[in-house]
Amino acid sequence: MGNSDRRRTLAEALQAFHSSAQKAGPAAMASYSLIGAIIMFGGLGYAIDRWRGTEPWFLVGGLVLGLVYGFYQLARTVWRR
Repeated sequence: MGNSDRRRTLAEALQAFHSSAQKAGPAAMASYSLIGAIIMFGGLGYAIDRWRGTEPWFLVGGLVLGLVYGFYQLARTVWRR
C-alpha cells in the first residue's frame, strides 16, 4: 500500500468518525445532562439536609427530581429526531 492509498484510507476513516460523532452528539449531551441533573439535584438535596438536619429526605427528593428532569431532557432529545 502506497502513501497516497494510506492517506485516502485515513481520510475516509476520519470522515466516517466525524459523521458518527455528529450523529451521536445530541444523545451524548442528553446522557451528560441526565448524569449532571442527578448529581446537581442530589448534591443540593444533600446540602439542604446537612444544613437543616433532615437526613435523608432532601437528598432522596433531590435524586428523584434529578432523575425526572434528566429523563425529561433525554426524552426531548430522542423525540426531536
